[in-house]
Amino acid sequence: MLKREVVERVAGAGKSAGRLWYERAAERWFEALPVGNGSVGGMVFSGVEAERVRLSASTAWSGAPGDSDVSTTALKYLPQIRRLLLSGEYAEAQALAGEHLLGRPSAFGTNVALPELVVEHGLDGEVDGYERSLELDDAIVRSAFSKGGVSVQREVFASNVAGVLVVKVTSSAPVDHRVGFSDDAIPAEVTVDGDRLVLRGQAYEELHSNGKVGATVEIHARVITDGVVEEDEDGLRVTGATTVTVVVAVGTDWLGADPAQAAALLEVPEYDVLKREHVEDHAELIGRVSFDLRGDTNAKPTDERRRLLAEGNDDSDLIALYFQYGRYLTIAGSRANSPLPLALQGLWNDGRASGGPWTNDYHLDINTQQNYWAAEITNLGECHPPLFGLIDRLRASGSKTAAEMYGAPGWVSHTVSNAWSYSAPGWGLGWGLHVTSGIWISLQLWEHFEYHRDLDFLATRAYPVLKDAAQFFLAYLTEDPETGYLLSGPSDSPENWYLTPDGERASLSLGNTTDRVLIDALFRICGEASELLNVDEDFRAETAKAREKLPPFQIGKHGQLQEWLHDFDEAEPNHRHTSHLIALYPERQITPRTTPELAQAAEVIIDRRQGADGWEQTEWVEANLIAFYARLQKGDLALQHVRSLIADASEANLLSYSVAGIAGVNENVYAFDGNSGGTGAMAELLVQSTGTEIELLPALPSSWPTGSVTGLRARGGYTVDLAWADGKLTAAEITAAERSTPQQVRLGDELVDLDLQPGETARITIA
Repeated sequence: MLKREVVERVAGAGKSAGRLWYERAAERWFEALPVGNGSVGGMVFSGVEAERVRLSASTAWSGAPGDSDVSTTALKYLPQIRRLLLSGEYAEAQALAGEHLLGRPSAFGTNVALPELVVEHGLDGEVDGYERSLELDDAIVRSAFSKGGVSVQREVFASNVAGVLVVKVTSSAPVDHRVGFSDDAIPAEVTVDGDRLVLRGQAYEELHSNGKVGATVEIHARVITDGVVEEDEDGLRVTGATTVTVVVAVGTDWLGADPAQAAALLEVPEYDVLKREHVEDHAELIGRVSFDLRGDTNAKPTDERRRLLAEGNDDSDLIALYFQYGRYLTIAGSRANSPLPLALQGLWNDGRASGGPWTNDYHLDINTQQNYWAAEITNLGECHPPLFGLIDRLRASGSKTAAEMYGAPGWVSHTVSNAWSYSAPGWGLGWGLHVTSGIWISLQLWEHFEYHRDLDFLATRAYPVLKDAAQFFLAYLTEDPETGYLLSGPSDSPENWYLTPDGERASLSLGNTTDRVLIDALFRICGEASELLNVDEDFRAETAKAREKLPPFQIGKHGQLQEWLHDFDEAEPNHRHTSHLIALYPERQITPRTTPELAQAAEVIIDRRQGADGWEQTEWVEANLIAFYARLQKGDLALQHVRSLIADASEANLLSYSVAGIAGVNENVYAFDGNSGGTGAMAELLVQSTGTEIELLPALPSSWPTGSVTGLRARGGYTVDLAWADGKLTAAEITAAERSTPQQVRLGDELVDLDLQPGETARITIA
């Protein structure tokens, strides 16, 4: 029996978030260590001849807003395409859609890689005692070595407080240095002004844009030293220095900003103050959550530990480190004052997405959502707002798309977006017509509300966006004359294809399950929100009536959850996308407890996909599977994918990647979603919440018999601390925030009521 008592919250010191460390310098991007302040990022290589930092900035985008992205013939041919789909003429509908519905962007663009900052050291001799590390607790990359009898220590961090990236080099004897920018990542010129360098360039490229439009970029660097600074070609020469500090700021003209304002950011306080303010700011966020699996302390370097995990060795402490690393990257990449949210590569850019068949953009058919899976449940709600800004801009551009393409009110978006709020369809069949993407991304607004219960946020930010989306779908849905169901479409089930009864490949359909899940969620949420706000009673009734006419879930001939309205076979049985399983996560329309047959049908989908020849395993898929198995309450299966994510889909620096050979890329490409998605999904193994119920240890893996976690968040406005031993809960402390709602706490089949005042803590134990 569960026992509940109100107690004083025990505020114990949490375990360190952890440390990545290495015995040699980084030679590859996937060995460098990331720092970021929410708008400017750096990949730190820590070589012995030079400190190299590959720079990036969230607003360094090629491309421009488009005025003619929507096909001018889409609205005319939309009814005909729907009639063809209703009558089963799939190939004809597909061909017509390819001609008339796809987007026509002229300058979509991409986030571009920026040059490297290079601080060269004039030292000769043998290298001894090399080590580099990233401390997650203070977000500082450190490196140290001696060369020719001179010891060198370096620190690199990116301060959100000051808005700059900082490199400090300290040596035991005077050393000469050269400071400059490397390569020609973007068209640019460098000028020298005293102790400052200024790189002025354009984010132009011709693969995803026309080579003529993009943000103006300025990178300003200031050298502070006890040595002598002189101009040296396109850089600065520093002689006789025991301390060199380089302060870097990046500005662009995105949305009318003045890139030259970056110069003012270089007027920073003395280094000790700058560093202290950075550490305090970062520590307040990273320190909210501790995670301890009582693993043996492993003294090996991080790359060696990852290799051993891939060979089958246990390392629960590395898993806990990876969990915290996802939180670290979320903090470094997305802060409340960030101009743009985390893109496909987060805040960092290896040049492979922007220089390949993808763009480093916002994929709205799962990846951008996964970028924020760690935000709410791991107590980083302040990192979420940049995404809400993108959604606001999508709502504005999407209203134009809704009117021009569909003749409908409200707003709509499709599969991809960019810094310029692109909302038209993508330019390819099979992936470009994900018409419910706006709902999917807007669920993040509702999730933020559920965790914080801020009615002002609901009224001013979330509900207007969701209501406008619902108005679009009320007008957009088509009634099936045979069944009376309201069907979405023509649209994709991202990014899968099916076989028609004639054996042909097709992607477009009416009433696919992914759309059904998202539209059902939208109408439900709008009803709940309007009731909470006591507004729009008639609109609430209209959405409720339409919700009743959505098609039901169906189980197909293989025992699988059907992906389409009809029981089609997949054209690509090994496809990585299982979009319709969003009914399981992040939605809860399917659960083992409430809909066991559908939960089993969802698991059949997972088993069939993984069992197919050539299963497309990659980083975001592994994070997805962790979340699915967590919701299916199968912790041991989830843990298999935790291990695969770290060992098979993350690199030496623990950054996740999309594997070569999938989706048209010929080399591994960094992708942020595995790190953040994996962290958010792992948290679901320990705590799950619905807004009315908080479940403790719902999917605890058997190989985590003893451990603790503090600071996780639950819907309804609660913070949860847990400890367990021998696979069983020993104690939980649940604390109510300023705004909270009554809950039930579940452990297995047992429930206990929870109704706390703000700041009160209840201890849950087994009586």
